[in-house]
Amino acid sequence: MKTRIIYGPILSRRLGRSLGVDVIKKAGTKKNCNFDCVYCQLGHVDYKIKGPEEVEGAVTTEEVVEGIRSFHRNIENLDYITFSGSCEPTLNLSLGSMIRGVKQIIDQPVCVLTNSSLLDREDVRSNLAEADLVIATFVSGNEDTFRAIHRPVEGIRLDNIIKGLQAMKDMEKRPRLGIEIMLVDSTNGYPVNGTDEEITKLIEVLKTIDPDEIEILTVSRPPAEKFIAPVADIRLKEIAHRFDEEFGRDRVKLVLKVLKRGKSSMQHENLEEEVYDLLLRRPCTFEQICASFGISSAQLTPIMEKLISSNTIIRIVSENGAYYKAS
Repeated sequence: MKTRIIYGPILSRRLGRSLGVDVIKKAGTKKNCNFDCVYCQLGHVDYKIKGPEEVEGAVTTEEVVEGIRSFHRNIENLDYITFSGSCEPTLNLSLGSMIRGVKQIIDQPVCVLTNSSLLDREDVRSNLAEADLVIATFVSGNEDTFRAIHRPVEGIRLDNIIKGLQAMKDMEKRPRLGIEIMLVDSTNGYPVNGTDEEITKLIEVLKTIDPDEIEILTVSRPPAEKFIAPVADIRLKEIAHRFDEEFGRDRVKLVLKVLKRGKSSMQHENLEEEVYDLLLRRPCTFEQICASFGISSAQLTPIMEKLISSNTIIRIVSENGAYYKAS
């Protein structure tokens, strides 16, 4: 089954209806990243890489632009074109030219989701400057906690990430900068970032970055490590209240698990392939798949049964419910 670069419409808790673009991994290539996050919904990284020069299977600007050109016509009411996918998108140094190319053929704003690892590089910040919105992950102001949660490749340090975020906020031409705080809990005493001490340090560091917005969320899909658990909603609200007091309610967004079903005008050429492509990049519940594609459970059921029987996808159960992912 062929895997597209464009992995389809995502009904996001943060970005509304978004068309996701994967600029790193093609079919048949290994999952490679510079982080091996304990909470990653796609599981462990096959091979941690140090930089863009070591990426295997990166797509080209031409492939992305052509993919958008042929795919976006099938979907109406998009809120964003989002560069994310199976790996850190800034590892592809053609990202800036991709964004420029996409903006020539579609009017929707462009968002990039980044793990922040390469923001100390001027070429990476220059690429990101072409976007309308950058959402950068930042999980801790303490080096030890940062390393425990992200498990970065050798050479990546928290202080460099902080300097990179500060430099990006100070750029003359820049996108709106959002900080995503992924909060995690654990079942076995593993280092986590939701304690009062961690939150105090996060606030201290983020004041030096001064982002345009801050998103607070927790694990919602089965994580790479079974001992990682979501932070309880009541605790998330307590943490969000602290950030409200420090940064103002207009800058702080608390992202909870609720995902409303959105209307879709999507036309499907091969729904089975599109469902597989979605699950290859993003584990989803049955209901989330229906919402993403704007289809009924009756339409989806035979497709899921076929994909499961052929061992193309698998069903996994977590405390947040049953999810499906590519096998």
